Amino acid sequence: MKSNDIITYEPTDVFVSIDRFRREYGRCSCAMFDPWYNKGVGGTRDDYVEYITNILNELATIADHIYFWGFPEIVARFIDSIPHSHKYNAWLTWYYKNNPSVIRGWRSAQMTCLHISTPDAKMYPEHFLNESQLAKKSEGKLRYMPGPPSVIEAPLNIGFIRKNEQTGHPAQKPMAVYIPLIEMVTKPGDIVFDPMCGSGTTGAVCMMLDRKAVLCDINPEYMSITHERLKNQRKKNIHNG
Repeated sequence: MKSNDIITYEPTDVFVSIDRFRREYGRCSCAMFDPWYNKGVGGTRDDYVEYITNILNELATIADHIYFWGFPEIVARFIDSIPHSHKYNAWLTWYYKNNPSVIRGWRSAQMTCLHISTPDAKMYPEHFLNESQLAKKSEGKLRYMPGPPSVIEAPLNIGFIRKNEQTGHPAQKPMAVYIPLIEMVTKPGDIVFDPMCGSGTTGAVCMMLDRKAVLCDINPEYMSITHERLKNQRKKNIHNG
């Protein structure tokens, strides 16, 4: 399926989709990697650390930038397993205020995203400049290039917040979380690859930002959700001009 330069593969294993992407496209500017977290939804596997490390190593062969999502205690295990071809850039946090608690006691209000990239990978902090800063940049008077903070504040998608984004996926992230990540490491026309795309947030954001994307997930239900979401996002883009 193709929709405004958003390509979807049939449901397949992550290693198969990476190999197919390598053969068809060679390389991408960015890979979004949001696996299940070996807790609750998605099941568990004893070799989780080795499995995720192998996926990171494969993604490193095709992606200049990789965003790796997970609970803080999950992602922390992989700091020492960054592929040799890539370097650590930032420990990003998605912080959501007033997270409704379904348990008694302390409740996490954050998710972690590890950003790694090749040493020469291009970043675009200029995408975050305001009009005044852009004017100074064009005049050669911008003394330094500011960038966004490493804490991304956005509401949690839970049903009554951002209802228009809801897809029914059990671990869906808001588009507002992915937008700055993709804007930081891509320009219009660049390719973003997401081999565990879930509800298709990466594709919806790329469609909105005029980036290309290749999406896949092993779960047929999630791919159906993604197809429907891309169709709806395309309608929104047409409506908004």
